[in-house]
Amino acid sequence: MRGNTVPVVRLQAEDFDLAAEVDRLTTGNPDVGAVVTFSGLCRGEAGSLSALELEHYPGMAEAEIMRIAEEAVVRWPLTGLTAIHRYGKISPGENIVLVVAASSHRQAAFEAASFLMDYLKSRAPFWKKEHRADGSEGDWVEAKDADDEAAARWKS
Repeated sequence: MRGNTVPVVRLQAEDFDLAAEVDRLTTGNPDVGAVVTFSGLCRGEAGSLSALELEHYPGMAEAEIMRIAEEAVVRWPLTGLTAIHRYGKISPGENIVLVVAASSHRQAAFEAASFLMDYLKSRAPFWKKEHRADGSEGDWVEAKDADDEAAARWKS
């Protein structure tokens, strides 16, 4: 890893506070010149979805996300990097995922945040099941080719 930047990775059922996570990376750090955040929310799919249930393998999921976060810290000169992913039942409009990348310059922060999100969408070991608003059996969400294609651009 570059310098002493150690990424923070958390998987949790409870919601997160975006402003508090940004403050954690910026307060007292005069080298931060840019912060890029991405917050992913549960969509309601035009009223057809009552919740999205996310499952993961504890331990394995954190290790995999940390591995890619550590790769981001090596690739870009970051002053901080946080990835938080929720699990359990999440209702439409609620937070699912947060990525915060801090750097002295904006381009590194943008690229690192994009890199980490592309990985989370395509490779992170989560399984998603839809819960339908009408009470009918929901489907397991299949991976999308577009997510794999987005992640492929980062291959060295």
